[in-house]
Amino acid sequence: WSSKMASGSGVVEGVAKLIEVKARLQPDEGKHKFVLKTPKGTRDYNPKQMAIREKVFNTIIGCFKRHGAETIDTPVFELKETLTGKYGEDSKLIYDLKDQGGELLSLRYDLTVPFARYLAMNKITNIKRFHIAKVYRRDNPAMTRGRYREFYQCDFDIAGKYDPMIPDAECVKIMHEILTELQLGDFLIKVNDRRILDGMFAVCGVPDNKFRTICSSVDKLDKTLWEDVKNEMVGEKGLAPEAADQIGEYVRLNGGISLVEQLLQDPRLSQNKLALEGLEDIKMLFQYLTLFGVTDNVSFDLSLARGLDYYTGVIYEAVLLQNQGEVQLQQQNDHAEESVSVGSVAGGGRYDELVGMFDAKGRKVPCVGLSIGIERIFSIMEQKAEASEEKVRTTETQVLVAAAQKKLLEERLKLISELWDSGIKAEMLYKKNPKLLNQLQYCEETGIPLVVIIGEQELKNGVVKLRVVSTREEVDVARRNLIEEIKKRTAQQS
Repeated sequence: WSSKMASGSGVVEGVAKLIEVKARLQPDEGKHKFVLKTPKGTRDYNPKQMAIREKVFNTIIGCFKRHGAETIDTPVFELKETLTGKYGEDSKLIYDLKDQGGELLSLRYDLTVPFARYLAMNKITNIKRFHIAKVYRRDNPAMTRGRYREFYQCDFDIAGKYDPMIPDAECVKIMHEILTELQLGDFLIKVNDRRILDGMFAVCGVPDNKFRTICSSVDKLDKTLWEDVKNEMVGEKGLAPEAADQIGEYVRLNGGISLVEQLLQDPRLSQNKLALEGLEDIKMLFQYLTLFGVTDNVSFDLSLARGLDYYTGVIYEAVLLQNQGEVQLQQQNDHAEESVSVGSVAGGGRYDELVGMFDAKGRKVPCVGLSIGIERIFSIMEQKAEASEEKVRTTETQVLVAAAQKKLLEERLKLISELWDSGIKAEMLYKKNPKLLNQLQYCEETGIPLVVIIGEQELKNGVVKLRVVSTREEVDVARRNLIEEIKKRTAQQS
């Protein structure tokens, strides 16, 4: 029995040894499987997507520069205190960084609050600046609609004391220019004013302390039916039903300058000092926008609220429209609309108090600005590129240096170096003796327009062959004229 015992323990030892060997051979067994993915609400951009994105950025930056803006940059994280109390109900979406035993930090939620901090800290009283950078929100994102937790914002702001509505009108014009240039289809820019909203709440009997929270309910009207918004106001936020009904009468109004005139005559609204100021300014805004020639795409819309707490005057938001045939009409109001919005692609407004919140003496710097929702625009551009099946080039190479025979690597290296040094975008295949067919195929695949072909006979004659990939025509070019010839041809193509 004891011998059995011994052999038994031998078996146990043997098994233990085998397990140990197996663990050495398969070290990952027993650990959980590691999934390769990007974090929730984020994405990678492949070269094709980057090419489309770069095009969009260039359009936007071009417009900002056309309007005389400078650019700045600020850190990705700010002191937690800097961001606290600026975003109203959206504050819960701010990413706080783990306490590293120093300062308490948060990732920036937008580019506007850092901009205000920058102005106050550097005592700047006027600047026209644009800033393109990533911001972070702990949202539950619908990534299909171009909503993410990490995304780019493209902001343009005018800070400084100026005559009313002139900078504001320019901001609306910039939104109009960018959306027109990107050719995204029909769009509508809705405008309203925080003072009109606050005046409207006052005359409808909303208590002062409920203005902001009722405002964030109204802000949902572009996505939610009036009935549901009313239920939230009355049921969750404790507003009197008759006050909600009166708000309902106003927020279904939208139109042009004639609506402004109508409301200036409104017996209740016109009695409210704030609303009156707002209406006078909107009237002036429409006059300037008429001169800019953009009023066809602009609508004065009393349901526009924009959730952020820091707006003090004019607010605006651009939405893309789809034809009724393309999409099931979401009944928002009682009357059917000809077209329905597919979501906001730009927005902004006036915020005159924000910089003062950072200044020890409370010195105010009036500001007005806009933000382009690049991710939303980008999803649309991507879908368009896929639908049209046009080939998107991901490199800018102008010419491939190729060889027709073997043993010409040295000549290729010498030639390509000359091209690079002359500022020509050139590539070659990383093989000593590539086949000519493979070299030509590489050009077809990547969209390189020209090939310089070196051959023994050409070398003797001091020429190279220049081949146009699309037409397959070939010409002999003297080696000394090659750079000039390539530059001439690429200039024609561009």
